[in-house]
Amino acid sequence: MKTNIITTAVCIAIAISTKAQSPAKAVYFEIGGPGVASLNYDMRFGKSESGLGARAGIGGFSLGPSDNRFTAIFIPIEVNYIKSKNDRNYFELGGGITPVIVNESISSTENERLRSTFGHLTIGYRLQPAEGGFFFRAAVTPIFNKNFFWPYY
Repeated sequence: MKTNIITTAVCIAIAISTKAQSPAKAVYFEIGGPGVASLNYDMRFGKSESGLGARAGIGGFSLGPSDNRFTAIFIPIEVNYIKSKNDRNYFELGGGITPVIVNESISSTENERLRSTFGHLTIGYRLQPAEGGFFFRAAVTPIFNKNFFWPYY
């Protein structure tokens, strides 16, 4: 019985220590930005709440009647850096690419611009409590490729 209690205590201590040493992570839904309407996963590369990290997501939209529907899937991938003075309010700076997958039933030249990967930058604010909980982001995300540049997306 004593061995089971000691084993359980050691397992709990290892779990707590592993959690304390793991990088900060967040899962969030984003409206706007490089994924249009996307579900994203964000994590830090180091053990700190701030510093260098990455985000990846999947999003998109579908429009039109069922016989001629336009569907686009966006996959934002980004390397970012966040910095804070109080471990709650962060400045965020990042850049990445967003591959776009579009259904082939649309042949309009207007939609040709969306049939490729585009680059994006992120300049923003992040509210991210150290102990978890509500996560909030607001950012300006310029997007660009060889055909266009939208500075205030």
